[in-house]
Amino acid sequence: MLVAADPGRMKRDTGVLRMVALGQIAVISLGTAWSVAMLIRDIVTGYDTGNAAQLLGVGSGIYLMNVLTFAIWFWELDRGGPVARAHGTDPYPDFLFPPMTSPDLAPKDWEPNFTDYLYVAFTNATAFSPTDTLPMTRLAKVIMALESAISLVTAALVVAKAVNALA
Repeated sequence: MLVAADPGRMKRDTGVLRMVALGQIAVISLGTAWSVAMLIRDIVTGYDTGNAAQLLGVGSGIYLMNVLTFAIWFWELDRGGPVARAHGTDPYPDFLFPPMTSPDLAPKDWEPNFTDYLYVAFTNATAFSPTDTLPMTRLAKVIMALESAISLVTAALVVAKAVNALA
């Protein structure tokens, strides 16, 4: 939707478009949180969660949405978002990527792209901690902790219920 509204967004950013982008991400986040809450409710209350395969499928879908949602948050929040990063308006990163610490091993103008944030979100959701990319600000740490908590609760409950369903 944002690309359709402003295909040149990567070159310029308006306050309105930025607020729309963050609003859309917030709505997606609420949807993901609702899915997690409903799954937890269903597992804890013993509501019909289906067989083990169905439960693992639902859990995997929630896990994937968790990773994608947080990747977008990381992408939009690091140094003020993609436009601000491209313009270099905020020199202090929220995330410290390895190429930033070893400039001799990366191109001089290296900047993280969405794939880098997707990798951070995936490894954080999988390992429940940062792997190679460090959160540098309190906001980044809080968001990463929230993602890890969602992944941990989802994985623990889904796996426990699925194993129980197999027994």
